[in-house]
Amino acid sequence: MSQPLAERLRPHTLDDYIGQQHLVGEGAVLRRMIDSGRISSFILWGPPGVGKTTLAHIIASKLEIPFYTLSAVTSGVKDVRDVIEKAQKGRFFNEASPILFIDEIHRFSKSQQDSLLGAVERGIVTLIGATTENPSFEVIRPLLSRCQLYVLKPLEADDLMKLLHRAITTDVELRERHIELKETGALMRFSGGDARKLLNILELVVESESGDVVITDELVVARLQQNPLAYDKDGEMHYDIISAFIKSIRGSDPDAALYWMARMIEGGEDPQFIARRMVISASEDIGLANPNALLLANAAFDTVMKIGWPEARIALAETVVYLATSPKSNSAYLGIDAALSLVRQTGNLPVPLHIRNAPTQLMKNLGYSDGYKYPHDFPGHFVAQQYLPDAIKDQRFWHGQHSPSEEKLYQRMVSYWGKRFED
Repeated sequence: MSQPLAERLRPHTLDDYIGQQHLVGEGAVLRRMIDSGRISSFILWGPPGVGKTTLAHIIASKLEIPFYTLSAVTSGVKDVRDVIEKAQKGRFFNEASPILFIDEIHRFSKSQQDSLLGAVERGIVTLIGATTENPSFEVIRPLLSRCQLYVLKPLEADDLMKLLHRAITTDVELRERHIELKETGALMRFSGGDARKLLNILELVVESESGDVVITDELVVARLQQNPLAYDKDGEMHYDIISAFIKSIRGSDPDAALYWMARMIEGGEDPQFIARRMVISASEDIGLANPNALLLANAAFDTVMKIGWPEARIALAETVVYLATSPKSNSAYLGIDAALSLVRQTGNLPVPLHIRNAPTQLMKNLGYSDGYKYPHDFPGHFVAQQYLPDAIKDQRFWHGQHSPSEEKLYQRMVSYWGKRFED
């Protein structure tokens, strides 16, 4: 049985690889790493059909390194450990570490990801992970910190055209069919930057015709029998629509937010994904202006898990309207980012002695906890004292944004701290 067109055309060298020139073009970061003969662990993040798996295979072939592959969908912790054991036994002294490629690494559980840590740390394997989801949310921090992250982009129109011409001129089966690309708009629109989808559509259209084939937009639409504007939860439009959804909530437009959610629902998007994005929006964009938003978003997520589809759409809709119509504040979001930025600049500043823990007599003798004032012993359960390290004792991170709810919090801080909190 003949292989699918996408498999027949899978490139085997970087010279044949289409797209991602920011990573594999002359002088680009991955190209330099490959040319040096040594690679470190990394994760490839990008939509489906942009060459993540292909790139991993090309790297292993180019470097002539043993290559192991696991699918996060079908593999468990035992499979991970078995592969690591094989890699450890099969490696010769001073030889480059075998590559362990994990497709859809975002689907690995925490325990599965934990089982990789030791092998990656000790160099038993060089990990290459592929994911369509944001690794910041789906990959545990210790593993992510040991890997470089490279972002792959949807293929550009020029890349897709190059792939089409390669298919009809070099593929052993298609070149016998005398294919003319009269119109390519529908092919581009349906593929959404996904090379695999483009080739699958081309193959479907060609196989549905007899003799010579003239590709037109009308023919492609007729053969696919679907709306050219259809949402594709695995393609580039996925990212555009979720962006429109979040920005509509942030922009306080409940109608637009409902519309974009309806587009996702009709396109078959995972309801948990929608609910998860609403939890993020509630904390990032609404925050202290309406703290109940986060509670309702979490309740909606819980409802999706408990009652499922289609009834959960009602809870999602209720929450979307509530989030969109809520007052907005990103003060907590800006505050933590400002604090993280300063920590990275200043490092491990010492904790003031009076707020250190003093569980032993030695610590007490060294002045730990000496002079600490217990706020509950004072009127209003507050007393002014220093909580930040000496070097940044007057630093501000949180700046109240004066929505009705947040204004109360801000005014309380002004009454406690005076000029320090007067913006």
